[in-house]
Amino acid sequence: MTPTPDAGPLPPARSLYWDDGTVVAVDQRALPHEVRQLRLRTADDVIDAVKSLAVRGAPAIGLAGGLGVALSAVAHTSGDAGTDEAAVRADAERLIAARPTAVNLEWGVRRAVAQLGKGPEAVVDEAVGMLREDAALNAALAERACALVESLTPGRPLRLLTHCNTGHLATGAVGTALGAVIGLAAEGRVESVLVDETRPLLQGSRLTAWELEQAGIPYRLCVDSAAAAAMARGMVDCVLVGADRIAANGDTANKIGTYGLAVAAARHGIPLVVVAPESTWDGQLADGAGIVVEERSAEEVTGFAGTPCAPAGAGAFNPAFDVTPAELITAIVTEQRVFRPSRADRPLPEPSGDHSASSGRIAGLIEEFPDHPAPGVLFRDLSALYAEPGVLAALADRLAERYFGEYDRVLAVESRGFVLGAALAARTATPLTLARKPGKLPGEVLSAAYALEYGDDRLELRRDAFRPGERVLCVDDVLATGGTLGAAARLVEECGAKVAGMAVVADLALGGGERLSPYRVEALWEVPA
Repeated sequence: MTPTPDAGPLPPARSLYWDDGTVVAVDQRALPHEVRQLRLRTADDVIDAVKSLAVRGAPAIGLAGGLGVALSAVAHTSGDAGTDEAAVRADAERLIAARPTAVNLEWGVRRAVAQLGKGPEAVVDEAVGMLREDAALNAALAERACALVESLTPGRPLRLLTHCNTGHLATGAVGTALGAVIGLAAEGRVESVLVDETRPLLQGSRLTAWELEQAGIPYRLCVDSAAAAAMARGMVDCVLVGADRIAANGDTANKIGTYGLAVAAARHGIPLVVVAPESTWDGQLADGAGIVVEERSAEEVTGFAGTPCAPAGAGAFNPAFDVTPAELITAIVTEQRVFRPSRADRPLPEPSGDHSASSGRIAGLIEEFPDHPAPGVLFRDLSALYAEPGVLAALADRLAERYFGEYDRVLAVESRGFVLGAALAARTATPLTLARKPGKLPGEVLSAAYALEYGDDRLELRRDAFRPGERVLCVDDVLATGGTLGAAARLVEECGAKVAGMAVVADLALGGGERLSPYRVEALWEVPA
């Protein structure tokens, strides 16, 4: 059955919903010139809508998949015979096969099918519940993405660049990356948005531009191949994109052209942030090599608006998506977390011919000074370690590997913790906060006292240093009695954040580890027993 156009009113910021046994969807093929709804009455209608891109966007097709199962469950249920589960499961497999790249489609279908044994009403309830969930989780991930972008680009009006369409048209409501753009604009942070036209079907110029127009946000269209030039001219502060499938290591499939954007952004030192729900992750894939990339018809690029623009019979390379390696992505934001892909798979510098971050290398570069700064204290100085070219970067890489994906922010402790903390934050594109000695910080501060081997001291932290629930990695140079890091942990928790762990270059085996036993502590070298 062909989906039926419907000229009825369009609910605000909803591209997809259930209406008394019918799936109602915005026909994205008609935009921006016509706002038209489709009424999808069968699973075949949903499959046709997804294949033709009338319904598109990874989260949206996941929701459509669940709703398609609901239509099938209702259609294949009769009062006497009950539900023909085999027929529903067959429809489910055809729904999953409609588009191969976005993992959300299978996710939505499987969720709905899991309720099949409870009857068609339960399947409908699950599919409709997914719509409600989608609106809430998109609002949460957009808020989290706004906070991240603000931390990466503080204190200035933003020139943002986005690719394809990731607004409410691509989801059930709110949007992912474009939802974050709209959220930043509501906070007065957006100067303008560059919108990639997005070949081959112009989702950027047709759909994203239309959503920004509706929201009253300044924008300009950008030819896909001009994005790198815009970055070179200083016209872009941050790139925000969505995702169709994310492998376990952070490799990300998104609309074709995203990989090129990531390469250009890395070249110019511009953050590239992926905003996508947890349902877009495919934990079964170790990396992006296993992502199936959909290839579409040559006619989409050999012609334009129905008019041929290439020689008759011309072939075309027309992949719908590409895969961006995790190492080119600054962060992946979901409704639950901010994931910063590890760079630990890169070769570490080995300037002296051996492993620069190995325990033996560290031990050989630490100098010992008896009776400093007080009698009976053996002071271990890391200056020679930091002075060795390449070693500091290698130390940061080792810690990034050990805490892979487990923290959102680095807290460096004054003063020698600043060195490693800053290196780690820079190496992983993570926000850095400094815990200072008394009297150094402006504004309202929190304070915590602690004992040293040779006296007492205090640490202070701005009361607004962290967002509630943020995961903080506390970093210092050495672990002695544990007093300094213990004070840092108390300050983190008083701010409403969470201690993700603690990291030091050296553990001096003075009992600090035992005192900090509630926390995970990683030391790159420990004093031999």
